[in-house]
Amino acid sequence: MNPIDALFAELKKAGRKAFMPFITAGDPDLAATVETICALADAGADLVEIGFPYSDPIADGPVIQASYTRALEKGLKVQDIFLATAQARARLDNKGKALPFVAMVSASILHRFGQAAFYLQAKNSGFSGLIVPDLPAEESANIASALKIQGLHLVQLVTPNTPRERARQIVQASSGFVYCVSVSGITGERDMIPAQLISQLQWLREETRLPLCVGFGVSKPAHAALLRQHVDGVIVGSALVRLLAPDGQRTLIQSLQEIKLLSRGIRSALDLPS
Repeated sequence: MNPIDALFAELKKAGRKAFMPFITAGDPDLAATVETICALADAGADLVEIGFPYSDPIADGPVIQASYTRALEKGLKVQDIFLATAQARARLDNKGKALPFVAMVSASILHRFGQAAFYLQAKNSGFSGLIVPDLPAEESANIASALKIQGLHLVQLVTPNTPRERARQIVQASSGFVYCVSVSGITGERDMIPAQLISQLQWLREETRLPLCVGFGVSKPAHAALLRQHVDGVIVGSALVRLLAPDGQRTLIQSLQEIKLLSRGIRSALDLPS
């Protein structure tokens, strides 16, 4: 069984929701990426999304875009990311923490690296699935089939302005879970969760048995508390990536302490009784 499927089956049985942090590989460096993954696991993460930096972000806000730029300016290579995730996977396995990794990766990276080679190395370095945000659902069948051979999932995104017929096609083409974008626009921290998101989630729940996980703008324990009755997981990105941005004041140890503090707050909010 794919580790993502095993995770959500276990969480459903326990009546719990998934905390799914996102980080940028190589920011501030790859050693920090390994330490951050392990710190997130210690703080209650269930699954970690790992962004593969690229130069033309599609829906990434200024915090994540800046992190991609910093990583690329240091000459980060795809192979380096695989080596780092393999190291993190080994450390977590030694601790008995088998949380899945999901790659957030542009289709252009898959094309340049070579799709078959990327999928194989992703599998071997500890990934359980991919999110390809610039891949149209109509063009996803071949990639989904190739990933399935490696035992990997292809997670698809549904946005608030996705027409319902198209949303049906997207969730039918998705596996692992559905990434439900909370707002139209770019990633980033926001003060509230849009009310119309709840009705969209209720509709999607009738269309698929896949877990529904919400991202874009989820940054506080209060957001997690609001969403926990309607979702199977929450995805937190910019709020965590911001804490790793070099500012000349925080050390990596201090950044990781802040990341753990925020993560534990979100974990606690997700675990509150309904």
